[in-house]
Amino acid sequence: MTPAVRELERHGVAFELAPYTHDPTNESYGLEAADALGADPSVVFKTLVVTGDKMYLAIVPVTHRVSLKLAAAAIGERRLSMCAPAEAERVTGYVVGGISPFGGRRRLGVIIDASVRDHVTVYVSGGRRGLDICVAVDDLIRICAATVADIVA
Repeated sequence: MTPAVRELERHGVAFELAPYTHDPTNESYGLEAADALGADPSVVFKTLVVTGDKMYLAIVPVTHRVSLKLAAAAIGERRLSMCAPAEAERVTGYVVGGISPFGGRRRLGVIIDASVRDHVTVYVSGGRRGLDICVAVDDLIRICAATVADIVA
């Protein structure tokens, strides 16, 4: 199992594994997951690595892009930029398209788009392409010690 699953088990929270067959030619990982799982894309969230003075995970619906300006303001950074894919993989221990908010190699600050509050549960990556985790929004926010703010463009 992935480090993400192990972290959720350690916290004793309820979650559901949602595996699907990943098409290696598809680079729209989040939309692919929503389609494969038959889930409304608004409940499938992607985890992106952004960097300023520190590195953070920005979690937004797969149907949207993160606003680096709004995200920076929400966490008190002057400016944020997208982390290079190789660096994101090195820091998290996960492959791009499989970066999970749980169980990363390094503990990073987390900011989640406020639209997460519109749902009881959401899907996030389970730590590899082809595996999502359905988890309660309250558990996601609590375990990640996340800041919740409007951060989509």
